[in-house]
Amino acid sequence: MSQEKTTATDTNYRSKLNLPDTPFPMRGDLPKREPGWVAKWEEQGIYKKLRAARQGRPQFVLHDGPPYANGQLHIGHAVNKILKDMIVKSRQLEGFDAAYIPGWDCHGLPIENAIEKLHGRNLSRDDMQAKARVFAQEQIDQQMADFKRLGVLGDWDNPYKTMNFANEAGELRVLKQVMEKGFLYRGLKPVYWCFDCQSSLAEFEIEYADKKSDTLDVAFKAHDRAALAKAFGLAALPDAAKDAFVVIWTTTAWTIPANQALNLNPEIEYALVDTPKGYLLLAAPLVEKCLERYALEGQVVATVQGKQLADLQFEHPLYNADAGYRRLAPVILADYATADDGTGIVHSAPAYGVDDFNSCINYGFKHSDILTPVQSNGVYVADWPLFGGQHIWKAVPVILDALKLAGRLMATQTISHSYPHCWRHKSPVIYRATAQWFVRMDEGEGLFANEQPAMTLRETALAAIEQTSFYPANGKARLHNMIANRPDWGISRQRNWGVPLPFFLHKDTEALHPRTLEIFDKAIQIVQEGGIEAWSRATTEDILGAEEALQYNKVNDILDVWFDSGSTFWHVLHGTHAAAGHQTGQEADLYLEGHDQHRGWFHSSLLLSSALNGRAPYKGLLTHGFTVDGQGKKMSKSLGNTVAPQEVSGKLGAEIIRLWVASTDYSGDLAIDEKILARVVDSYRRIRNTLRFLLANTSDFNHATDAVPLEQLLEIDQYALTRAAALQEDILAHYKVYEFHPVVSKLQVYCSEDLGAFYLDALKDRLYVTQENSLARRSAQTALWHITHAMLRWMAPFLSFTAEEAWPIFAPGQSDSIFIETYHAIPQVAEAKALSDKWERIRAIRDIANKEIEAVRTTGELGSSLQAAITITAAPGDYEYLHSLGEDLKYVFITSQATLAAGEELAVQVALAPGQKCAMTWHYSETVGRNAQYPELSERAISNLYGTGEVRRIA
Repeated sequence: MSQEKTTATDTNYRSKLNLPDTPFPMRGDLPKREPGWVAKWEEQGIYKKLRAARQGRPQFVLHDGPPYANGQLHIGHAVNKILKDMIVKSRQLEGFDAAYIPGWDCHGLPIENAIEKLHGRNLSRDDMQAKARVFAQEQIDQQMADFKRLGVLGDWDNPYKTMNFANEAGELRVLKQVMEKGFLYRGLKPVYWCFDCQSSLAEFEIEYADKKSDTLDVAFKAHDRAALAKAFGLAALPDAAKDAFVVIWTTTAWTIPANQALNLNPEIEYALVDTPKGYLLLAAPLVEKCLERYALEGQVVATVQGKQLADLQFEHPLYNADAGYRRLAPVILADYATADDGTGIVHSAPAYGVDDFNSCINYGFKHSDILTPVQSNGVYVADWPLFGGQHIWKAVPVILDALKLAGRLMATQTISHSYPHCWRHKSPVIYRATAQWFVRMDEGEGLFANEQPAMTLRETALAAIEQTSFYPANGKARLHNMIANRPDWGISRQRNWGVPLPFFLHKDTEALHPRTLEIFDKAIQIVQEGGIEAWSRATTEDILGAEEALQYNKVNDILDVWFDSGSTFWHVLHGTHAAAGHQTGQEADLYLEGHDQHRGWFHSSLLLSSALNGRAPYKGLLTHGFTVDGQGKKMSKSLGNTVAPQEVSGKLGAEIIRLWVASTDYSGDLAIDEKILARVVDSYRRIRNTLRFLLANTSDFNHATDAVPLEQLLEIDQYALTRAAALQEDILAHYKVYEFHPVVSKLQVYCSEDLGAFYLDALKDRLYVTQENSLARRSAQTALWHITHAMLRWMAPFLSFTAEEAWPIFAPGQSDSIFIETYHAIPQVAEAKALSDKWERIRAIRDIANKEIEAVRTTGELGSSLQAAITITAAPGDYEYLHSLGEDLKYVFITSQATLAAGEELAVQVALAPGQKCAMTWHYSETVGRNAQYPELSERAISNLYGTGEVRRIA
């Protein structure tokens, strides 16, 4: 406070106040200023400085689930990367060496599709791979720029990419270990097949959607009437003129041409029904429904359990329509045939159903016996009887007509039902038996196994789930059920852009080359040096020599892209990035992705780590929901309800996206639209304005020379530190379990209620009016200094740009980034609980007084609360609290006068304060005008300006 003498004409008392001052602007101008902070982080190498600052500290590793290197970032990407960034930064502030290595998934079908759209479908394998690598890098460059713009700090100079030669070679090393541990085998087996991909799909590449299908009841004629009669305990069928049939019900008419067997349940009762169309074999509980569907009347001739019907032979329904169908279908007993619907009999085309395939193989079919007429593009082979060259979906009405003509179609209708679809193309898929490579989930013989696992892969993975923490907790059951019920993992794909399966098969026997493990090592070396393209160019002769090349074929399959990303824990955390200190020894602390990854990356990573290490690759799994619009609708370009992060960053600032992510409960879907973002902007302004007040009122405070010892702080300042310490404990507990929306909520309440509506409100008079270096003012600044240190760190994980902007203003020269710091140690006040209880009650009484003052203000009798004089009548407990404030009572209640009286219950009376308004303090006082030299000032103001200054005890 200036000590210059003021004349009667010098009435510019505002200049005498300790008014706050800071270069931290009220308006953030985020779209303009944020790119500067991104550039500064890069220019100053902030990420490397963060690593240096934490060298030797305990590590925290969040392993990045690689986004796909295809297409511009959408708001879902922003949610994912910002959540990861907030977690890593909060752990960094906690003192961990919290490295963040961003990654990209670079192989696979979507990139191949993009190349085909750009350059046509007839590219050579070499040309496709070359163009795909360039394209993937272009996508990575674009996405990386967008991630940086969102304020995500990471090792952008050294990300991992699944197409890096070292990672491609690392993936082959993982495959070799899986094979050596006995989990890999090759076999003919029905797998999900997409005609658009022209490749097999994994279980977690399937989604379900409604599809219209034609149901059909089809009659298979008994080949041996006498055998059928005998099975039912009859000497002969009663009417020798009538044929006998077994009737099946199916929704896949296209599989009828490939029928090879019929399945009945051994425990179900089956009936032989006499009808005008012949004797019909049906499940007894379904006879009535079936006859109604066929518009027939009939009588049950005999019944028998399904087990009595095993091995009966029935003619293919097109047996007489073409010589190519002159084959018999045996009855095979199977539990999966039920009497819930249909006819209770399942027609079996083993090439196109897992259960059908297994039952036929168990019955004695050889792989060479399995009929596989459907090609990879969904078209029957050209020479297939009646339907050759036709696509299976388009052939359905033709098949129905053929069955009608043959007299074997009993009924048909169109239904809509849930059906598996390719999650990339959204097109219906089929099961299709092809020779594929599989990772075995249960017991069985594997290739080149040099040890017998103690537990099956399924058992190991399920046990690993029990050792994993889930955020939210319901993710555990979801992943458990998927692992418990999944089939063997088909890991081979018939595409070009991916990590190869470096196998050679004998041309006659299809046996693997006896030196396969040695060839694997050679392939690893080739890929390590030249990428997958180098292996693709290598010929069979190059690898095996001219003589053996005549006997072996080189396998051209590639690995499932989920094997790419699922193996990254091994060759990224403990391989390509281990030298930089980015390994955790055993598992990553956390994997974080959308909840769809229970069937994707979480799933494949768990299986591969369980196979290699007998445990999960992660200690914790965090899942978030999908982004939707304000009405909860899924975002879609056709609906026009998408929100582009690039546009929001350009209009409002990336900080607003970050605050939206932090303030939204990510365990469910995250809603966003313009109205929601407008509310986020308001929240940001409140936090920024509070921060600006703190910075402005500590701008002339030097902690080294001006700080007041804790025990000498005014009581309200001690309470403010106690409140801040309690809040910090809450905030850090939320950060510990990856909860952000409670942090934002509590910070907002703290800024508006604890600070704005109480502490800072009560503090302004002391900060502005008391002498510059007085204990009263320095006490307040000491508390504000600690609060600002703490608050900058609380907000830094989500309001990263704002915290970085404020940091050099608040602590010039201390460190290059707020993220080099750790959470602030707030001084621990003695008797904090008692102090907190006291001031919480005082605040409650103050709220009551404010309501009474506001009631008088609405009448027009009062302007501001400083025009009021209040009288508080208080019961004993409250009286003691308020009495302890002494003369400072009025400063806590922000009135010009406050009187305390004892009574039975709390009551507040409001009146106009006597005296005149002080030109400097704005308080009304009867001392204004007593000093002729300063007629506009109160004695308190004169003392602060020209005397020894007032003394504050409490507030």
